[in-house]
Amino acid sequence: MDPEAARNARDSLDLGFHMSNILDTGLDRHTLSVLIALSELGFNPEALAAVVKELRRETPDSSSVQSTAPSAP
Repeated sequence: MDPEAARNARDSLDLGFHMSNILDTGLDRHTLSVLIALSELGFNPEALAAVVKELRRETPDSSSVQSTAPSAP
């Protein structure tokens, strides 16, 4: 990727991340980058949003997670 294209991509991601923060989506820069890349590859953005919502619903709060893993002998 030439330097100008890389700068444009970075600027676009920065703008998208800023918008994401304004909308309080809770997405980090890396996750947003992955979602944008998947959209550019032709994945349905509404389906991606549904997946993100479902994953958030399934992921327990880190504050309420208790260790249930067995101890090693």
